[in-house]
Amino acid sequence: MAGIGTPTTLDDWFARLEAMPVPEGYKAEIIEGTVQLTSRRESQWEITADLYEQLRTRHPRARLKSGARLDLPGPMNSYAPDLMLVAEEAEKDGRGLWRCADVQFAAEVLPLDTADPAYGPKAAAYALAEVPVYFVVDPRQGKSHAYSKPEKDGYTVRLTVSFGGDVDLTGTPVGVALETHDFPRD
Repeated sequence: MAGIGTPTTLDDWFARLEAMPVPEGYKAEIIEGTVQLTSRRESQWEITADLYEQLRTRHPRARLKSGARLDLPGPMNSYAPDLMLVAEEAEKDGRGLWRCADVQFAAEVLPLDTADPAYGPKAAAYALAEVPVYFVVDPRQGKSHAYSKPEKDGYTVRLTVSFGGDVDLTGTPVGVALETHDFPRD
């Protein structure tokens, strides 16, 4: 580790995070060099499980991961998506992490009690990493936001659907219309 000062790499940050207790029901992410803890609610688990089931039906052999560390380009970014679809043929890198190039879909379910940067810095980092689909679910507003066609400065396509509608991702690597009618609101 880089001494007792500010960590200089993501591995330094995670070594420190592993040495301190993250409260149960929270996840830790590093967003632009700042550690953020966000709470997990029952509605977030329900939505994540629903998405998992829908994606598993369409991609029975793909890897679906929840809360796995994903280092992204930009100023010290390491996220733990609520759900990500990793290409079937993907292999972890030498440090045991999934590569951004193998992630086809990343989903975040916004927490209730914190200001989540999913719409800003996270969307920009996922686009820079060329993740084909970034999906944000907002139980407070009862809306889902699908970002696709990444470019260096962001996603060129954004689709917003109120809960109850289908989010058509058939023209993307996801290849399915996600149903939102069972997503709970907060």
